[in-house]
Amino acid sequence: MKDQTKIIAALLVGAAAGAALGLLLAPESGEGIRNSVADYINDLVESAKDKAQTKANDIKNYGSSVVNNVKERYNEAFHDAADFPGEIIDGARSKARHAADSAKDYAEDAVDHAKTKAKSTANDWNNSIQKS
Repeated sequence: MKDQTKIIAALLVGAAAGAALGLLLAPESGEGIRNSVADYINDLVESAKDKAQTKANDIKNYGSSVVNNVKERYNEAFHDAADFPGEIIDGARSKARHAADSAKDYAEDAVDHAKTKAKSTANDWNNSIQKS
């Protein structure tokens, strides 16, 4: 995934550099060029934010799907275990609850990490674009 991020960043930087060079060579006033560059950079930032939000939503949906899958499996195991004697049922319930809780915690952590990473990447792009 890091390679994809590098490729996307390189493409955005290349596109920004090409656009900036084209604007600088265009027979337009300085104010017009500045406005065009500012609009272009704002569009790039918005595009990066939209992509980051889309990725965060995808990861959130995946995490929710994992949690729902674990819940379904827990419910299936719980209902299947109802036929066994009490001690076995209690052990199975405890293990299933622990597995469900662990999976839920892991999925939530993954979603939080992905959101943080997406926001960080968007901020890095925004900073690098603004420094250019």
